[in-house]
Amino acid sequence: MAEIHQTASLSPTKLELLPVWMSTQRWYAAKGRVPRLRRLWSWRLDDPAGEVGIETLLVVDEGGVEPVVYQVPLTYRDAPLEGARHALVGTMEHSVLGRRWVYDGAHDPVYAAQLLALILEQATPQAGTESDTPEPAVVPARHPSWTAETHLRGSKVLSGEQSNTSVVFDCVDSNGAPKPLICKLFRTLQTGENPDVTLQGALSEAGSTRVPTMVGTVSATWPGIREDDPPAYGHLAFAQEFFPGTEDAWRVALRSVAAGEDFTGQAKALGAATAEVHTLLAQVLPTVPVSAEAIAATVASMRGRYVSAASEVPALAAYERQIAAIFDQAVNAPWPVLQRVHGDYHLGQVLHVPERGWVLLDFEGEPLRPLAERSQPDLAVRDVAGMLRSFDYAGGSWEQSHPGQSARAWVAAAQHAFLDGYAAAYGRDPRQDAALLIAFQLDKALYEVVYEARNRPTWLTIPTDAVARLLDDARKDLL
Repeated sequence: MAEIHQTASLSPTKLELLPVWMSTQRWYAAKGRVPRLRRLWSWRLDDPAGEVGIETLLVVDEGGVEPVVYQVPLTYRDAPLEGARHALVGTMEHSVLGRRWVYDGAHDPVYAAQLLALILEQATPQAGTESDTPEPAVVPARHPSWTAETHLRGSKVLSGEQSNTSVVFDCVDSNGAPKPLICKLFRTLQTGENPDVTLQGALSEAGSTRVPTMVGTVSATWPGIREDDPPAYGHLAFAQEFFPGTEDAWRVALRSVAAGEDFTGQAKALGAATAEVHTLLAQVLPTVPVSAEAIAATVASMRGRYVSAASEVPALAAYERQIAAIFDQAVNAPWPVLQRVHGDYHLGQVLHVPERGWVLLDFEGEPLRPLAERSQPDLAVRDVAGMLRSFDYAGGSWEQSHPGQSARAWVAAAQHAFLDGYAAAYGRDPRQDAALLIAFQLDKALYEVVYEARNRPTWLTIPTDAVARLLDDARKDLL
C-alpha cells in the first residue's frame, strides 16, 4: 500500500499532528517547547502484505535559534495496533481511506522488519512522492564483516535512550540459534558521516572483538535546510550485534563499591581494552600531527569551560589562578599525534560480555557537540581522563547515598589499576604525560560542574570535590 495518497486531503495534516507528540519525546532536543516544523523530505518502505503504510519524514524544527533536522519514521494503519498505545502519534481523517492511526515507526513490527530487510539489502527504498519508484538517495549497505544469515522473530524498542532510538531485533541464524541484533536510529541529523558508524565499522572490519560486529547501515542524501544550501549527506541508521543480559561497567562498578569488593582486576582489564582500541584506531584511521593552532583551540575550550563552571558555582573563583596554571602547563607540554577516539568515554559505554571481556559501545561522541567537531582527530588522553572521572563518579554516587562514608580508597585503586592496564597494553603510561592527564581530567570535571548545577544539583559536590582533589594532585606533580 502506498503510504497515503499524495493527492488526498488529511485532517489534521502530518505537520499539524507531529509537533505536540514530538515535544514529549526524549530524543527531542529543545525541551520545554513545541517544535515549529517544516517538511524537508520523505521516503518510504513497502509493506510486503500491502496493509501498513511506512514513511520516513525528515522535518526541520525552526522554532529555536538554529534549525534542527529530525528523522521521524511513521506507520499508517486502518485500525489500532494492539499493545502500541504508547507509540501512537495520533489519528487523522483521510478523504479516501478514512480514519488512519499513525504510529512512531520504531515501535511498529512491520516497520522494524522492513528496516532490517533494508539494512541487509533485501528491500528497496521507495520515493516519498511517487508510487512504485525506487529512491536512489537512500543507500543501504550490508557491512562486509557481517556474513550471518538471520531470520527475524520480533522486535522491541529499548527504553532510556536520550538522543536516538534503538530497536532490538530478535533474530535467529540458519540453525535456529539466537542471533540478536540492535539498530540505532539517528533522530537528530547533521551532514557528515556519524562517528559511531565510522569508528565501529572500521574496528569491526579490522576484526576487533572490543566492539560489536557491524551488520549494516542506511545512509541518505537529502535537501539542504535553506534553499541555497547544498544537499546534506549522512547516516540514518546502523545495526550491529546485540548482547542481551549483559551489564555495563557502571553497574558492575557500583555493585563493587557497595560490596566493598576489589575492582582492580576488572579496571586493569578495562584499561588494556581501551588501549587496544586506541592502538587499532590509530592504525586503521588517519592520524594528524598536532599543531600550535590545535593546542590553542583545545586549551581555549578548557578555559571557557572554567568560565562556565565559575558562573554556575562562584566559589570556584578561588581556584582561578591554579586552574589557569594547569592549563598553561598543558599548552607547554609535549602533545602526541591526534587520532580518532571514543569522545564520550565512561563506564556506561562499556559492556562486560562473557567469554569476550570488555566491549566498547557508542562512539558517537558528546551528542551536544556539532557532528563536524565529533568527527575530528583528538587526543587519546581525553578518553583516559573520561574513564578516570567515571570511576570517581561511581565512588561519589555511593557516597551520596551513604553520608559520612568514603569510597576514596576504592576510586584510587580502580584508577591506578586502569592506568596500569592501559600503560602495559599501549606501551606508554598516561602518567608520563601528567600535565595533559590532569588538564583533561580537570576539564571534564568543570564540564560536570555545569551539568550537575543545571540538572542535578544534589550531585554537584561530586565534581566540585574532584576539582579540589585534582588541584591538590597538580600541586604535587606539576606546580
